[in-house]
Amino acid sequence: MALHVKDNNETFDSIYGSRMGDLELPKNKMPEKENNPDAILEVVKDELFLDGNARQNLATFCQTWEEKQVHELMDISINKNLIDKDEYPQTAEIERRCVNILADLWNPSEDEEPIGTSGIGSSEACMLGGMAMLWRWREKRKKEGKPFDKPNLVCGPVQVVWEKFCRYWNIEIRQIPMEKDRFYMDPKSMLEYLDENTIGVVSTFGLTFTGKYEPIEDLCKALDEYEEKTGLDIDLHVDAASGGFLAPFCAPDIKWDFRLKRVKSISASGHKFGLAPLGVGWVVWRDKKYLPEDLVFHVNYLGGDMPVFQINFSRPAGQIISQYYLFLRLGKEGYRKIHSNCYDTAQYIAKEMESLGIFDIINYGRPEEGIPATAWKFKEGVDLGFNLYDLADKLRVRGWQVPAYSLPANAQEVVVQRVLVRQGFGYDMACILVRDIKKSIEELKTHKPTKSLDEKNHGGFKH
Repeated sequence: MALHVKDNNETFDSIYGSRMGDLELPKNKMPEKENNPDAILEVVKDELFLDGNARQNLATFCQTWEEKQVHELMDISINKNLIDKDEYPQTAEIERRCVNILADLWNPSEDEEPIGTSGIGSSEACMLGGMAMLWRWREKRKKEGKPFDKPNLVCGPVQVVWEKFCRYWNIEIRQIPMEKDRFYMDPKSMLEYLDENTIGVVSTFGLTFTGKYEPIEDLCKALDEYEEKTGLDIDLHVDAASGGFLAPFCAPDIKWDFRLKRVKSISASGHKFGLAPLGVGWVVWRDKKYLPEDLVFHVNYLGGDMPVFQINFSRPAGQIISQYYLFLRLGKEGYRKIHSNCYDTAQYIAKEMESLGIFDIINYGRPEEGIPATAWKFKEGVDLGFNLYDLADKLRVRGWQVPAYSLPANAQEVVVQRVLVRQGFGYDMACILVRDIKKSIEELKTHKPTKSLDEKNHGGFKH
């Protein structure tokens, strides 16, 4: 059926009194005729109600609440193309300022000249950091007259972007498996995987699976000692997707950044704990010499000379402009207040879960240990007739998305549940969540599922 307004009188009808209220929206073909914009807006909005409530999504690391001023900046920036630096020079200047602010936040040496760029998110930023590592290693091998056809990357339990990076660029990924008593990469396990073909080590400052920080200072010390013994100088990239916007404000004494000479580059996600709208990540090198010139392209067909180093090209500028607004509006004090409240809320949830006596807490949400999140698993020997997948499914009835998932090898038999606390999820909401968790547990005890859900058969999340 054609999707169009019958006559001009319908302009004055209620949306649901017009013909629009009787029609199913086309799913596969574009309608032949134009339609009333207000009516189309309303019915598309109706379909969006079927999505989950983003504020109750405790699985995502991404920002789900923005100030009205951010909405206004995003609106006026909707037609600004970030890549067109000749047409939008002030937007380009704002991007440069953000890079400089972040570089300063991550404690560079006074004798170095940091350089960086924005990306669509921290995944693109990771890709850029990885490419620079690969190029540096390859150039070093060429100068030494050695083969460079078998590169490998050493990392702990990482976000999927590093698996993508290695597959796309034909690099062997040496991902250190977890163990039942070790959910991260430690120096001992790292050293077992290194050799002359290692382009670099990636350490995660805020693990996806548990929220904990890897011991980056210890890893760097181990790499220093490894170089003394073998002569192999291996760089370290910090994937600080979350921690890069947390530790500077809430745990400034942790040495994880450019204070460690072994750290050559850092990537972070502006749209996570940087509090910016979805679609911005950052990567910074401690000095411009660590970004190979061969990776930078110079474009002139938009006018002027544009040096660019991104996988993407045309993209919106609103997120970068909003990031700058947030840097100015919040300052260090504001970021510290927001994130400290998140940590307090995460610790409250951890304490409540521990008080039930059936869970082991993996992450207590302490600033010196990781991001504002808490994760738990059933205690050894506890069998209540249901599992964490069942609990996650039960919580969805109230709209909560609290993921349950198994850990990667060699700890895949360990199933955990995690709550990530972000701006917009306050103490009052946490109290309601805890109440709903306790109520769901009691209901599952009383009405045990005839068949428990599992990794493949549940409404949960995958990383």
